Parts: sequence; structure tokens; C-alpha cells
Amino acid sequence: MSTLDLSALKAVVTGGASGIGLATARLLAERGAQVAVLDLDPSGAPAPLLGFTADVSDDASVRAAVGQAAEALGGLDILVNNAGIGAAGTVEDNPDEQWHRVLDVNVLGIVRTTRAALPHLRNSEHAAIVNTCSIAATAGLPQRALYSASKGAVLSLTLAMAADHVREGIRVNCVNPGTVDTPWVGRLLDAAPDPAAERAALNGRQPTGRLVAAEEVAAAIAYLASPAAGSTTGTALAVDGGMAGLRLRPESR
Repeated sequence: MSTLDLSALKAVVTGGASGIGLATARLLAERGAQVAVLDLDPSGAPAPLLGFTADVSDDASVRAAVGQAAEALGGLDILVNNAGIGAAGTVEDNPDEQWHRVLDVNVLGIVRTTRAALPHLRNSEHAAIVNTCSIAATAGLPQRALYSASKGAVLSLTLAMAADHVREGIRVNCVNPGTVDTPWVGRLLDAAPDPAAERAALNGRQPTGRLVAAEEVAAAIAYLASPAAGSTTGTALAVDGGMAGLRLRPESR
């Protein structure tokens, strides 16, 4: 098969019923993979995607869902750890309970799902894990202390996992999206005093002048999961409209 063809490969995508996860699951399926979606509510995943109910904050739920998905697919080659939740505020604004909740989902959710998937991935001739991280892991963003801390942990976890499993033939990478036009961002905008002004500010923060599309992040995930990236492990691929690396001068007026 070609390096971008995913035929005969089996994939699991967490948080795959909406946003980046759904865009990723659809693209993997379009490229020939058999895809199972794990989500709190998998009903948003259309055929041919298989849906399984899972709460990444509950180990028993994750183990059951990964086992069911691997059985239905006949194995597992690709794991996309995409499930996550957001948070806004400085270190003063989020109570301990919210810190525990976000870290439990965003960081330990990856741990639980990967732990359940590893026995299946070890049996694959093409094993790849892709974690959804964020530009917030490497750039200081205002009002994102908790979210940034969780994604910084995801970046470090990705590197450690890559080192631990490279000799087992399992590649581990992550994507670092900028601000993506997802339902969560839409809810944040709706809650702002001036949604239009807030959207304009988010657009302006990225050098391309617009939010990142979920399909663009999905394309990066699909590449990292594919044989085309066979020599790529322990890497964070930015899909951020240049936000991480570009320092543009103000436009002349």
C-alpha cells in the first residue's frame, strides 16, 4: 500500500464523536482504515465508524471499551488520544476540584487509554500513537493556566512514551494545534461579552489571520499515524497557523 493509504489498519480515536476527533476518525476511514470511536456519547459518529461508550476518567470504562473495539476491529494499529476538556482562567480562578478534573481527563485519560491499548499495539506491524496536545504546551497564553499545565504534561508524556516504546515498534507523536474552530471554542465565544470581537481577537492572534480548521489537524494526525511517518517518533507537529514560530511585524497602515 502507499505510505498514506491506511487500508487494513485498525484505529481507535478517543473523543471521536465531535470536533478534531470526528474529523480525524472520518479521514482515517476515508484513507481505508477501520475506525472505532470512543466517546461519552458516540452517537455523533456516523457509519462506517464504530462507536463505543467510554469515559477516559474511568479506568474500567476505558479498558472495556478498548477491548470491545479491538475485538470488533480484529486488532489495533493506531491509537489517537484526542479526548480532552478545556478550562479558562489564571491560577487564581480554578478551584482544586477543577484542576483535578482537567488533569484527570487530559493527562490520565491518555495514560488509561494507552495502557489498555498497548497489548494490542504490540501485536501490530505498524503501531502508532498520536496524542492531541496544544500550542498551549509551548506558548504562554493568557487565561489558560490550567489548560496549559495539562497540555504541557501531554507534551512531556508523549516524549517519555516515545522513548519507552520505540524498541517495541510503537511510534508516539503529538500534534500541537493553535486555536481550532471546534464546539468548545464556539461555546467560549458564545459566553464572551462580545462574541464577534472575541472571535476577531482569536483570529488576529494567529499569523494566518484565522482559526485552524479541525480537518487541518486531522490531516496532521493522519500523517503521523501513517506509514509515511515511519521514521517519526517523539515529535510535536504544530498545526497553529504559524503561532508558535512566527514573529510578524505589525502591518503598515
